[in-house]
Amino acid sequence: MAWIYLLIAGLMETAWAIGLKYTAGFTKLWPSLWTLAGMAISFYLLSLALKTIPVGTGYAVWTGIGAVGTAILGIVLFGESHSAIRIFCIAMIVAGIAGLRLASPG
Repeated sequence: MAWIYLLIAGLMETAWAIGLKYTAGFTKLWPSLWTLAGMAISFYLLSLALKTIPVGTGYAVWTGIGAVGTAILGIVLFGESHSAIRIFCIAMIVAGIAGLRLASPG
């Protein structure tokens, strides 16, 4: 169950990171509230996952999921660069996440 919490926490990190773009520096009420809620959920689920998963692994996977998700959504939603080197680097992060999962208990 800890790995499921960690996956959802990482997806919520992606959501709040993208949400920051829509808050306009926390000057827009509803996007700001949704972003803060996403942060709270993400941190809470991360804390549950870290009861079982080693902190180094859990934190690295959490930030990795958030980084990959945010980079992909940046490409899709905001027209950010999708150069071959950028896609390769995203793939390397995914490989690192998979490696940490395979090397960890649970």
